[in-house]
Amino acid sequence: VQLQASGGGSVQPGGSLRLSCAAGGSAYKFRVNDMGWYRQAPGKQRELVASISNGGMTNYVDSVKGRFTISRDNAKHTVYLQMNDLKPEDTAVYYCNADWLDFQPMGTVAARGWGQGTQVTVSS
Repeated sequence: VQLQASGGGSVQPGGSLRLSCAAGGSAYKFRVNDMGWYRQAPGKQRELVASISNGGMTNYVDSVKGRFTISRDNAKHTVYLQMNDLKPEDTAVYYCNADWLDFQPMGTVAARGWGQGTQVTVSS
């Protein structure tokens, strides 16, 4: 399974962006469990922005509550991050993350991985 992220870009403060991340590429049936978005700004550690369980339970870092919304489409193995009222401090490389079960003929394999980063820049 691989994670493919898209949707980054440059916006002015107060603008919006929507990130998407799709899991796919396995030769076998698989189930994605927890999915999430992390971000890393220059000189800072990577931090969890938002996560969502397979059942739809969500969690957000305090700094984005009320502005960002995480959602998922289980049929498409895709997670989204709707980012509204963006601020300069949201500028970072955003990474999606997921863990999954890959139902291979020899047995079920549990794995976790990262998508490629997508740059989000908020600047006037």
